[in-house]
Amino acid sequence: MAQSPPRGPLIPPVYGLAGLLLMGLLHVFFPVMEFGAPGMRYAGIALIALGIGVVVWAGFLFKRAQTGIVPFSPVTFLVLGGPYLWTRNPMYVGMALGLLGVAVFLASLAPFFVLPLFVLLINNRFILAEEAMLEEAFGEAYREYKARVRRWL
Repeated sequence: MAQSPPRGPLIPPVYGLAGLLLMGLLHVFFPVMEFGAPGMRYAGIALIALGIGVVVWAGFLFKRAQTGIVPFSPVTFLVLGGPYLWTRNPMYVGMALGLLGVAVFLASLAPFFVLPLFVLLINNRFILAEEAMLEEAFGEAYREYKARVRRWL
C-alpha cells in the first residue's frame, strides 16, 4: 500500500532548518558534554560545505533534466547519474551531512541527537512515498535502480 504524500507547506529544507534551530538550542541550553579537538570546527565546516555541495549538485541535475524537484511534484525523468550513483536521495543525504557538520562544529553531544530524528522524519514523511511514486512512474527501471543503489549511503 503506497503511503500518501504529506500535505502543507513543510518541505524538506524546512525540516533541515528546524533541525538546525533545535541543534543550536540544545547546544546552548543542554550541551550534555562538550568536546573539542584541534581542527574540530574545520571538520564541521567541511561537512557543511560537502552537504551543501551534494544538494546543489543533485538540484542541478534535476534542473538540467527538467523534472520536478519539489517533493511529490510530477517527475518526467529518472536521474541516475552524479551523486545518484551512490544514494537514491542525495538531497536528503546532503541535508543530513550539513546537520552533522553543524553538530561537529558546535562540539557538544546534544546536537547529535537531532540527526537520527531528522533522518527518521525525512524517511517516513517523504522518502517512502516518493519511492512509491517513482516506482509507479518508472516501473522496472526504478526497481532495478533501487536494487542497485542504497536509500541513504
